Amino acid sequence: MKTLKTKNLREKSKLQFLDKLDTYDKNFLTVFGFILIAGLAVIDYLTGYEISFSFFYLIPVALIAWYSGKNIALVATLVSAVVWQIVNLEAGESFSHNLIPVWNALTRLGFFVIVAILLVKLKSSLQHESTLARTDFLTGAANPRAFYEMTEVEILRSKRYGRSLTLCYLDADNFKQINDTLGHQIGDELLTRVVGTIKQSLRLTDVVARIGGDEFAILLPETNQTQARVAVNKVRENLRREMEREKWAVTFSIGVLTCAEMPETVEQLIESADSLMYQVKNAGKDSVKFKEMAENIYSPNSSSVKSSIS
Repeated sequence: MKTLKTKNLREKSKLQFLDKLDTYDKNFLTVFGFILIAGLAVIDYLTGYEISFSFFYLIPVALIAWYSGKNIALVATLVSAVVWQIVNLEAGESFSHNLIPVWNALTRLGFFVIVAILLVKLKSSLQHESTLARTDFLTGAANPRAFYEMTEVEILRSKRYGRSLTLCYLDADNFKQINDTLGHQIGDELLTRVVGTIKQSLRLTDVVARIGGDEFAILLPETNQTQARVAVNKVRENLRREMEREKWAVTFSIGVLTCAEMPETVEQLIESADSLMYQVKNAGKDSVKFKEMAENIYSPNSSSVKSSIS
């Protein structure tokens, strides 16, 4: 039990170390990596050619490969191999043939290159897997897991700085008829167009997520109700034009909740916006209902609530 606990603590320390490295600028880590190569060259020279330091050059090579990309990593491998060989020659290492040091340098270079490329590919694969785990495979929107995480962060940010936050919940009216009459391929294309149109209508800082089959959520950070009205009306108009252009008989029911004071959980925020959307659907669809909470949504004393349908 003690061994397992110690192992977990070590793994946690490693992750914390990597997280700390991620906070540094990429250019700083690149320069630091080359400084490490220079430092190793000095140590290598002082200890003489009989003690091999070639393995330790992998440390800066790996650092640069992980944080600076393939091209700079290849430069680092070349510099490391050449520096290592030059230092050994300057320290007095001799060979029976002039081509032997060249062969040794090329061997080290090949080894460094293989390690660097493997690390670059590994990081790329991890980033790709991370993206897939947070993205809806069909539309490219954020998936529910990613949306919950980002919304939770924005709630905390809004609480800290006292800024408003707006959440929109959107449902495609009559979407089932599109699937039934035109087929699922057209239905998938429609959903993809919806996400693309919403993204083009909003800021880069806004977040679009596919929550269900034809249900979407839009997170508008630092957005009050006046600003939300402008943004949502723009989204509605662009969606209407897109549906008319493709002759798709689909409209949208939207619930828009703006909070000056944040709820305790993401679930409370989403449930409230979802409830507004269903009120629109029950009232006839193809509309939007705005609601503003000046106090905590679930506060028993909350009284400053304004809502409207347009």
